[in-house]
Amino acid sequence: AVWWPAAHMAFVADVHFGKAATFRHAGLPVPSGTTGDNLARLDAVLQVTAAKHLVFLGDFLHARPGADAALWAQLIPWRERHADVQMTLVRGNHDQHAGDPPQALGMALVDEPWRPVEGAHVLACHHPQFFDEDTVLAGHLHPTARLFGRARDSLRLPCFAWASGLVVLPAFGAFTGSAPDHLPAHTQRFVVTDDAVHRI
Repeated sequence: AVWWPAAHMAFVADVHFGKAATFRHAGLPVPSGTTGDNLARLDAVLQVTAAKHLVFLGDFLHARPGADAALWAQLIPWRERHADVQMTLVRGNHDQHAGDPPQALGMALVDEPWRPVEGAHVLACHHPQFFDEDTVLAGHLHPTARLFGRARDSLRLPCFAWASGLVVLPAFGAFTGSAPDHLPAHTQRFVVTDDAVHRI
């Protein structure tokens, strides 16, 4: 997540709610419980930041088959517990196919690019892109970095990717996959561990 203290806003990207359910609808055996895990980590973001506004940078939903009654039975009570937090979804490519969340989630729906604070040089997008004089917060790429040890072991970690005018957030969802090789050229990476962010 990215925390913007002056605006009281927290940003996350690529939660992909309903992805595991979509796979199960297709007959693929995948673990359950990812929705609960995602919601618990969103709770932690809101608790740590005391954010007044939570912005989803696209791909809130994964696909239409996963946006079923079981998903809303978890999401709607979660939303009710955070009724005092404003929430906005910047639609991503998966959202276009899955459809908008129900009105019961009380979420503002916008298209990219969206300026979250009038007059500020920050744009919220799903797809990484560049605009003159603005910094873009985006997702879509699910960036990761692979670290190698001395014994040919390796570890892949989610990362933030930074280039002048662009910050790409790691995928927030617990079951999203990653694409380590699709970042813009000359991007700096900051890997995420349990309790810290490290520049590499």
